[in-house]
Amino acid sequence: MPGRLMGKVALITGATGGIGRATAEMFAREQARLVVTDIAQDTVEELAASLADKGADVLAARLDVSSPENWSEAIELTRRHFGRLDVLVNLAGIVDWPGIEDTAHESWDRVIAVNQTGTWLGMKTAMPLLRASGNASVINTSSVLGLVGSGAAAAYQASKGAVRLLTKTAAVEYATRGVRVNSVHPGVIATPMIQDLLDEQGDQQPDIARTPMRRAGSPAEIAPAMLFLASDESSFVTGTELVVDGGLTAH
Repeated sequence: MPGRLMGKVALITGATGGIGRATAEMFAREQARLVVTDIAQDTVEELAASLADKGADVLAARLDVSSPENWSEAIELTRRHFGRLDVLVNLAGIVDWPGIEDTAHESWDRVIAVNQTGTWLGMKTAMPLLRASGNASVINTSSVLGLVGSGAAAAYQASKGAVRLLTKTAAVEYATRGVRVNSVHPGVIATPMIQDLLDEQGDQQPDIARTPMRRAGSPAEIAPAMLFLASDESSFVTGTELVVDGGLTAH
């Protein structure tokens, strides 16, 4: 039976993180051809080798998403090797926990550069190749903290709120140009980025305590949302927010 992404080429940023790896593995199983990227060259090459061992057609590329030059190189690599791009998954992100007064200017700039500017640069650089596909999908990763306030993580919340509205305006701009643009909003997910916090606080972690399902999600529970938005099954879905949060934003 053909895979749900057969014939599609997908580029994933932050591919060696928890959600990134789960998404890359699921896309490979569904027969997408892949460009997996991350800022650490050796780690992303290890991921690509692992996927290739399982039969995937995959390239690895080092990509600092805040760098226009890196983006140009990654998209040119994709064009030369595959000749097309059908799916862009903007997953790379970093977190900084302090609130308004305690956030350092340098930390603010770095979070905005990666989470917000990196998402815009990805769309900007990839869009000509995506438009040429005629049936492309962009999936931007926001967060439940791009929807509601937490009283902390000022830079992270600002960046993820920006990704939400950047996604919507891009969806309107490209709605008749062959590119759908949507955002995914994970809740508390047990990824390496927050694992220390989960290990320290467990079920008493405030956001887990506020989650009706009373647990953290797993990266494997986010990857199917990415797959749906990447596939033709979501052909009439653009500009929307797909929230996967165990009910955290339901109240």
